[in-house]
Amino acid sequence: MDTERWSTLSLLLDELIELEPQARDRRLAEIDAVDAPLAEELRKLISLEEARPDFLAESVVDASLFAPQAGQSVGPYKLEKPLGEGGMGQVWLAIRADGLYQRRVAVKLLRPGLGDAGLRQRFTRERQILARLGHAHIARLLDAGVSTDGQPYLALDYVQGEPITQYAEQLRLPVHARLQLFLQVCAAVSHAHANLVVHRDLKPSNILVTPAGDVCLLDFGIAKLLDEPHGESLVTGTGTRAFTLHYAAPEQLRNGVITTMTDVYALGVVLYELLVGRKPYDPTRSTDAAWEEAILSGEPVRPSQAALKLARERGDPNPRRLAAELAGDLDNILIKALSKAPEDRYVSVEALAQDLRRHLEGEPVLARPHSLGYRAAKFARRNAVALAAGTVFAALAVGAVTFMAWQTNRALREAERAQAMQDFVVALFENTEQAGDGGLDARTLLDAGVRRADTELRAQPQSRAELLGLIARLRQGLGDDRQALELLDRQATLLPQLEGSDPARLGIEAAALRGRSLRALGQPETCVRALVPWLPVVQQQGAALRDASAEFLSQLGRCHRQLGGREVARDLFGRALALRTDGDAGKPLQAESRADLAGLLADEGRYADAVLGLREALGLLRESGGDRNALGVEIWRDLGRYQLALGDPMEAESSFRQALQITLDRFGLNHPLTTAVQRPLGEMLLLQGELAEAGQLLGSAHERLVTRFGPEHPEVAASWHQRGQLAWESGQPDEADEALQRSLQLRRRGNDLADHVAVLCDLSAVRLARGLAGSAETLAQECLQLARGRDPALAARARALLAEVAQRRGDLVAARAQLQEASNRLGDDQVAAHAELTLAAARLALARGEADEADAQLASLRTQARAREHVAQAWALHLDALQAELHCRAGRLRDGRRLREATLAAAVERQPERLRLRRELETESASCAGG
Repeated sequence: MDTERWSTLSLLLDELIELEPQARDRRLAEIDAVDAPLAEELRKLISLEEARPDFLAESVVDASLFAPQAGQSVGPYKLEKPLGEGGMGQVWLAIRADGLYQRRVAVKLLRPGLGDAGLRQRFTRERQILARLGHAHIARLLDAGVSTDGQPYLALDYVQGEPITQYAEQLRLPVHARLQLFLQVCAAVSHAHANLVVHRDLKPSNILVTPAGDVCLLDFGIAKLLDEPHGESLVTGTGTRAFTLHYAAPEQLRNGVITTMTDVYALGVVLYELLVGRKPYDPTRSTDAAWEEAILSGEPVRPSQAALKLARERGDPNPRRLAAELAGDLDNILIKALSKAPEDRYVSVEALAQDLRRHLEGEPVLARPHSLGYRAAKFARRNAVALAAGTVFAALAVGAVTFMAWQTNRALREAERAQAMQDFVVALFENTEQAGDGGLDARTLLDAGVRRADTELRAQPQSRAELLGLIARLRQGLGDDRQALELLDRQATLLPQLEGSDPARLGIEAAALRGRSLRALGQPETCVRALVPWLPVVQQQGAALRDASAEFLSQLGRCHRQLGGREVARDLFGRALALRTDGDAGKPLQAESRADLAGLLADEGRYADAVLGLREALGLLRESGGDRNALGVEIWRDLGRYQLALGDPMEAESSFRQALQITLDRFGLNHPLTTAVQRPLGEMLLLQGELAEAGQLLGSAHERLVTRFGPEHPEVAASWHQRGQLAWESGQPDEADEALQRSLQLRRRGNDLADHVAVLCDLSAVRLARGLAGSAETLAQECLQLARGRDPALAARARALLAEVAQRRGDLVAARAQLQEASNRLGDDQVAAHAELTLAAARLALARGEADEADAQLASLRTQARAREHVAQAWALHLDALQAELHCRAGRLRDGRRLREATLAAAVERQPERLRLRRELETESASCAGG
């Protein structure tokens, strides 16, 4: 019997043994109709099992011969311990063991021993699906490959967590907390659906919750790509199912069309179990056949009734408490999600999530008819305090007619002003000409609003001032900060005409808007000068105008932070947070202040604390509507920066891509926020050698920076620097020289070269590669002068460049002196800089004909790498190239050439786009060339 035949037989035998006799006979009849010989073999094996109960107690094939073992290597990973086993394969905890970096991962392997082609096909598709997805609540695909013994594997995020139902029970979470947790699941599944992926096996064991309370969705092994031309069936020729029966939708059991609403059904089952503590059906028997019948034709028990029954069975002292919470909205939401017909369910996961949010916020849900009584009851529940207060005030009004008359007059004036604003906005939409495609361009509409305000609201300075402030805020949202500043200037001329507290309120709001735009335009000094005169007003009005004052303090603090005033910024951020915490400010505003304080921690080098602070801010943001907004983009982007500073490029890339996805979806390609994310992501990809994507991101960002700021701005100078580094790594020294030269010129004109010294060393390296030793030496000397005492690693790099200049001129003694001086001035913690100097010393020793010295330097670097259990890819390749050179110079040509070929092949495999690296390796092992 071949392996594929045995695999099919083994799976079916497991299935049949679990069935009752009648169901087993029906199943065998189904198999017999498809494959009579297979059915006959199954009957023989079942007969033997019935005659000898221990017949199948032991495997026919010793699984240990095929099963992975702890300590075994699979690709670059070393297996540590098994984490679990499913229908398709095993999952092991493993650690990266090839020395490139240390990270614990979950390695997924096919079933040991006798896998079939169907499993391999599903395994391959899971890899393709995971490569599409990048979401904070989905376990990421980190790596994939085939081991030396032909075993396919996937390396995924290692998630330490518990199934969502178990997590909720252990912590005894209340209903609202369970719903908030479930909304994270909805966000992850919605992301998959947006990428045309249906999970098809959603269940608690595939939804883990970390100790920090973050959900992570696992196991896309049987997921479906909606854009596949022909979706394959999940039932084999003999009918073996891959999905989990209890969470399967009716259309899955009927082998019908699979859509995103299939996942909606499974989510309904998961939510039912999460809230009630049991599954939604009460089949008469616990067999698979009974469950199939219940799913296909039975009606789910209403959650409130099931909860009441379960509480009574458990002897709960208050059995009606949970039932009362579930009755009504949650009953209807779950019944709708569990509808038999897909078209009767929620049309999407987002629609289900939106109804849950409405329930949490006390608003009417879509899962039931909105009768007048229902809506009135919802309104009363949401506004119970307000209604009670209204009743009290109505009673007091009888004895306070005069006071109420004054209040009424004031309210009428406010109502008239509000009505005037409403009429103005309505007329604006009705009377503004449409664009050629029949729509309204946002900027055209805002410009029309300003023009109409100048005429129709000329006699209403209050309304006109508020409208100008509103349009300025909207302009900021579009990234039009210069236009926003012009509108704020016009508003400022109206403030002296206003009475009461309005000038202070509008003035503080306008100052905060002005600060935001000036900072966005790279003018923090102007921002501070513009906002400081309003500080006494804020201090006086802070208690009365909490939200406006807190926003003002935040913007002023950010401008001080950009200028290096950390302590001033810390005080301002702290005061803003206090106002937002003590007042009625929502959690998004508190999240904003938490993120500001986390940024100060990062400025001090406390990146781990900064990451914790940003995660706290992200949690607040998610509790109040989600992170798909401008603040969410900024938090995800900064998370990426700090994770990269902590040496975790994978987490950093995930955060950057999350930020980029949000800003592209919400604001579009041309928005400044998109540029602000593309640049750090592009820079990180540049460091990782993914030059093609880095070039696309940095090129797109550069064009928009020039358009937004003009060609002379410091941000444009930084962008030219990045483009120069990209061209240099791509093996284009002439283009790199031009870009770096432009950056240097802009830095000199802006008088900020001292803060951006690296451009001097980068340009020196390019000039040296182009054979311009004199210019390279001048630039390296200036780099050393500015970096000395401020940046030891950069100063060491400048000395290494000077050593290379001296070496090319034949002054090997001077070169050695420069390297020794650089090494002496470095601290022990400057690992990367020491490694670069050691490589430079090995190259110099080879140039001096000192093979033993070169060998000693390389041995020293290897020892250092082993001691620290990591080494950068480029260092490892340079080490091997120089070792190959030593072999060839010693006459060991065969060993040297073999090592050289392997090194160059590794460079092509690991860093295929880094042509400069390849050329350097070829030069370092030049004695092995030919032959």
